[in-house]
Amino acid sequence: MNSPILSLGGRILLPIALAFSLWLLWRGHNEPGGGFIGGLVAAAGIAVHALPRGGPSLARLLRFAPTTIAAVGLLLAVAAGLPSLLFQVPFLTHQWAIAPGGLAMGTTLLFDCGVYLAVLGSVLAFLAPYLED
Repeated sequence: MNSPILSLGGRILLPIALAFSLWLLWRGHNEPGGGFIGGLVAAAGIAVHALPRGGPSLARLLRFAPTTIAAVGLLLAVAAGLPSLLFQVPFLTHQWAIAPGGLAMGTTLLFDCGVYLAVLGSVLAFLAPYLED
């Protein structure tokens, strides 16, 4: 597809979509949002950027195969449940640590990051064959 309007729109939309998707990811474990919708927004931004440029542009942008991104996401999501097994509580019972200064970090964010990558990689793996030149 050789559309100058879509090409310019994708160049403008990509950083906005990625920033918004990361905001949704970070906000998600306390309010609506999270890894799933953040991954969908990121995939939509990347898709709009890659459609007029083709498959080689998608490969350059991602640097890893979409299936690899999805696999890393699945591994992160599973890894988020492993600390609960150490404390002999049900799998995926999220564990929290309070850092100095009051910043609470937990396995919830690791799970959401895994879902984000799994959704991003899955959607782009579905889209990639349609972009081949």
